[in-house]
Amino acid sequence: MERSAGRSRRRRRRSRSVFGGTLAVATAAALTVTGLVSTAQAADVNNAKNAGFESGLANWTCSGGSGAAVSSPVRSGTSALKATPAGQDNARCSQSVKVKPNSTYALSSWVQGGYAYLGASGTGTTDVSTWTPGSSSWTKLSTSFTTGANTTSVTVYTHGWYGQAAYFADDIEVTGPDGGGGEEPGPVIPAAPAGLTAGATTTSSVALSWNAVSGATGYKVYRNGAQATTSTGTSATVTGLTADTAYEFSVSATNAAGESVKSAAISARTAKEDTGPGPGPAVPKHAVTGYWQNFNNGAAVQKLTDVPADYDIIAVSFADATPTPGQVTFNLDTAGLNGYTDAQFRADIKTKQAQGKNVIISIGGELGTVRVDNDASATAFANSVYALMQDYGFNGVDIDLENGLNATYMTKALRQLSAKAGSGLVITMAPQTIDMQSTSGEYFKTALNIKDILTVVNMQYYNSGSMLGCDGKVYSQGSVDFLTALACIQLEGGLDPSQVGIGVPASTRGAGSGYVAPSIVNAALDCLTKGTSCGSFKPSKTYPSLRGAMTWSTNWDATAGFAWSKAVGPHVRSLP
Repeated sequence: MERSAGRSRRRRRRSRSVFGGTLAVATAAALTVTGLVSTAQAADVNNAKNAGFESGLANWTCSGGSGAAVSSPVRSGTSALKATPAGQDNARCSQSVKVKPNSTYALSSWVQGGYAYLGASGTGTTDVSTWTPGSSSWTKLSTSFTTGANTTSVTVYTHGWYGQAAYFADDIEVTGPDGGGGEEPGPVIPAAPAGLTAGATTTSSVALSWNAVSGATGYKVYRNGAQATTSTGTSATVTGLTADTAYEFSVSATNAAGESVKSAAISARTAKEDTGPGPGPAVPKHAVTGYWQNFNNGAAVQKLTDVPADYDIIAVSFADATPTPGQVTFNLDTAGLNGYTDAQFRADIKTKQAQGKNVIISIGGELGTVRVDNDASATAFANSVYALMQDYGFNGVDIDLENGLNATYMTKALRQLSAKAGSGLVITMAPQTIDMQSTSGEYFKTALNIKDILTVVNMQYYNSGSMLGCDGKVYSQGSVDFLTALACIQLEGGLDPSQVGIGVPASTRGAGSGYVAPSIVNAALDCLTKGTSCGSFKPSKTYPSLRGAMTWSTNWDATAGFAWSKAVGPHVRSLP
């Protein structure tokens, strides 16, 4: 499914020859700075602007585009400078700093990485600099200078060295009398959040929300005094909990200045453990499957409850891979879905089920990277899918692995899942046409291996090109013959007709190629079930129990005014 000005080399050698003298001066200067800092007056301020690069490169100029604000590594706050020497450029970044005449200033910076220099020029007296040959951790460079009788600004700079690695700089200070601009006010630690409440609970999770705090850039959520998760918004779901257990939750607000005190704690209890998700609504004899998009790719954004009643199976797309091979998880794209909350989503699953619909979780898609290719990953797959079924109430799983499938281990995974979930488990598959050309293919083998627990295979009759039909002839996508002659391979290759469905795009925008009008879908269904409305290919027999049709996606269907479901849905229900 688609988601659809440099110095000469001679000068550089001469500069390198005076490193030792520079270092001696820097060492003496560092000793002087120590005394200065300890006796600094209360009126002293940091005259550098954007000293921690929290505002990107504002107030700073870097030669040859060599500098950038980065989020890692940082010494404090959320940003630091990264400057990269290249060719004849030593990655010099500078700022003009306002100062007072006849005044002494302490100059310092924390640096990391390759050769790093710190200095001040235009002081009106003796210009100063200090350097380090590089370090793997944050190291402080310090020196000092005294301004001349008429000096009102100096240039403070950092730079690296030619041919050396990038350097990082953070928390640059020019500490002394206020030169006129004064130091920039830094952020203050935010207040504690108020209004913490618990929302929907499951056997393993509790949803929390709280009021926004002015000046906060993030929040930390605590469970029984230990940090459980973080959030950039005013809600979070704490997972990995034990069923029927009371927990204490609190939340704090954070920003570059630090972390607030924790909010008043609240208590919430997880739901009681069920023996399993239980059997869901029975899948109709003839059924329509639709994929619901948990992302915004230009199609209409939907809540689950916006999916029309014409759809009997709703495949939520998609679960996400985790770093553990075979394991999957699910993360609702609240931002992409216009604020659709986790609590609403869970409630809407129940609403759809109460209407007799099955809601399942789809694994894979065009960009999916889930791999099940050994026993450990098969077990991780089964356990994680079952955990999602328990957590959200999904009725089953859809296998849409378009980047490879191992029949041996996927069979093991689905058998383990079936043993956990019981007879009510819904298993659907959405192979590409190439996957079902032969029973020796991994997808086809998997379907036959789990024939006793398989619900339906909705092959994708699109993004395909020409393929062989069951009569050995080549058929081009976009025709009745393409649908019927390729379905015949599955029907005669060992799948029960009730396990075969026709998968097509809901609109011309739903796929790169292969769209057919709903009338063509209906004609193919009639040809396979009743022997009527066929094209040049006519199967040797009919398959009245053919399961039905599938589309990508309910969202693209909505974008096209639900033309697909309005036409195909009633037709599927009218099949013999």
